[in-house]
Amino acid sequence: MTELAACDLTAVIPTLGNHATLARALDDYETQTAAGRFEVVVAADRAEPDLPEIERLAGTRPYPVRVVRGGVPGASASRNAGWHEARSPLVLFTDDDILPTPDLVRQHLDWHAREPAAEVGVLGHVRWARELRVTPFMHWLDHGVQFAFPHIRGIEAGWGRFYTANVSIKAELLRRVGGFDEHRMPYLYEDIDWAYRADRLGMRLLYNRAAVAEHLRPMTLELWKQRARRLALSEREFVRLHPDVEPYFHKRFTSAIQSPPARGLGRNLIRWIPRRFPLLGRHAWLSADMYYGQAIGPEFLDAWNRAEASGGRGQPELSERLDAGLPGGSSPGPK
Repeated sequence: MTELAACDLTAVIPTLGNHATLARALDDYETQTAAGRFEVVVAADRAEPDLPEIERLAGTRPYPVRVVRGGVPGASASRNAGWHEARSPLVLFTDDDILPTPDLVRQHLDWHAREPAAEVGVLGHVRWARELRVTPFMHWLDHGVQFAFPHIRGIEAGWGRFYTANVSIKAELLRRVGGFDEHRMPYLYEDIDWAYRADRLGMRLLYNRAAVAEHLRPMTLELWKQRARRLALSEREFVRLHPDVEPYFHKRFTSAIQSPPARGLGRNLIRWIPRRFPLLGRHAWLSADMYYGQAIGPEFLDAWNRAEASGGRGQPELSERLDAGLPGGSSPGPK
């Protein structure tokens, strides 16, 4: 491991079984324009089957890097282990399928320098990796499902867009709020749950469009049907903990299911037609919303209703929920 050094920012990367893209991400941190000002902490999940491989990938880098491990399975515990190891006043949360562009760290540092208050965090932009073919479904995910960057006006992002794929905060605020909820919110909605608590302590989240990272994981409708069942259980637990917040996805998928069957003819147009485009844009996006909502909604609502009928939290076994084959990235949440 590279010898520890004083720095301005710590990038925390939770990881579970995603070795190839983790290696790509670590390679790309070598190209940062803020060389010498950051360190990386790779936070292996407790369920990671090959910790020596993670150590090998971290290897010897031109920046300080070390590997830690979460106390229990789940992204929350991994991130907690990572930020507790930070040797800097700023913590950048990202993921093992997120590739930093060369200016990513500098952009976060510059914005925090201009906004030094402990309560200010910086949300960076996440786009699909340029090597991927972006399908209509992947484009749809970017508009209020997986992310909602197009809906941000100005620089005020709001706590519901605290995406740990690319977000930085002061370590002081982390200590004040406390860590991610490892036991009640281990995976999915864990970042939104943290942001809810931070918002109550005055967090202000700013959106820096120039702090760009790339998401190197193609998404399919079938993968999202699998993810929907776990998402339902996490959202149900989130609104149980915070009953003043409406269940975003439950409302969205219920509305889609209750609508007339959609053929989704407009979904192939949304790449080129903005939602605000007069008449045609509204119809194309409504067609896509209903089509994909009706495809994903039954899985989501079935898991929600089963958990409700059981009278319990309904959280699946961790080994099932943390399957490395599931889509990674940040938790979607209230927009």
